[in-house]
Amino acid sequence: MKVGILTSGGDCAGLNAVMSAFAKAMAAIEPKIEICGIINGYDGLINRKYRMIKPEDFFDILKLGGTILGTSRQPYKKLIQVEENTKAAQMKENYRKMGLDFLLVLGGQGTHKTAAFLSSEGLKIIALPKTIDNDIWGTDFTFGFHSAVNVATECLDRVQTTAASHRRVMLVEIMGNKAGWLTLYAGIGGGADIILIPEIPHDIDKIARAVECVEKQKGFCVIAAAEGAMDKEEALLSKKERMQKRAEAGEKTASNRIAKAIEEKLNIETRVVVPGHIQRGGSPSPYDRVICAQMGAYAAKLAAERCFGVTVALNSGKINFNNLADIAGKTKLVTPKHELVQTARDMGIFFGELC
Repeated sequence: MKVGILTSGGDCAGLNAVMSAFAKAMAAIEPKIEICGIINGYDGLINRKYRMIKPEDFFDILKLGGTILGTSRQPYKKLIQVEENTKAAQMKENYRKMGLDFLLVLGGQGTHKTAAFLSSEGLKIIALPKTIDNDIWGTDFTFGFHSAVNVATECLDRVQTTAASHRRVMLVEIMGNKAGWLTLYAGIGGGADIILIPEIPHDIDKIARAVECVEKQKGFCVIAAAEGAMDKEEALLSKKERMQKRAEAGEKTASNRIAKAIEEKLNIETRVVVPGHIQRGGSPSPYDRVICAQMGAYAAKLAAERCFGVTVALNSGKINFNNLADIAGKTKLVTPKHELVQTARDMGIFFGELC
């Protein structure tokens, strides 16, 4: 059996851990397994860039961050055309030229959409849900998410002490353009006073009142804001209009605008902290390593059973799978009435609302 493996989209902790678990389990099932490591995601499949890798070369990469295969972003819309000489046609042709029995794809939302398309075109695909955003439909958690939560939470922990020392407002901008899961989990775990996520548009006047309320109670305030957080006016705009408006104002995110407004309205020193790609880098957390072991080994079992056109999932503590066609293109977002949002509200955490 010959399998191609690729990692696509943004990197995160756990990519190597999943490949390690898959290789170990696959080698036990099929000792003569051949592994074709495709370089830099779908770009490697498009241009037939790969190297043969022995299963044992994957065994000791559990703790390594990033991906030993490299990764890249390939927008789905640029891959779905099926005319001759398009990228999609090249991927299908190279899959056949490489003599693959199936393709193991590790990636997030866009990666899964492309995987579903290739599956519909006849390629045998098993996917694995990777993203720090935790926004893939049909799985409670994606691997890489909890590692990012750990980093973002530690950042909030550290910011608490400096905010208290200087009686400041500290706003930590956490990754997440469309989905607020990472900010929600880290905000609760890191003791944030205010959490701002894309799914709950905020009102800057209400944020200022909440900050004033918190500052009077304890002398400082910590805000966890997703990079995709938007105010109620921006929420009425299309993504293109929103980005254009921000570009004209010299903004990429709303964080600095929020901080400036708080400072002007309340005359309280306000600082912005952006941990950025630190949330993607480094070794996977122990919890993520366990998820990676479960998902990687399960993917090998699916391959042995010739179960293709699917993606591995974790639901209610059990590993199972979803059909790619059923989940591709769907986004799992935080709902305003989600249990965790209500938990945060019960503890007095604000979401851009009045005290």
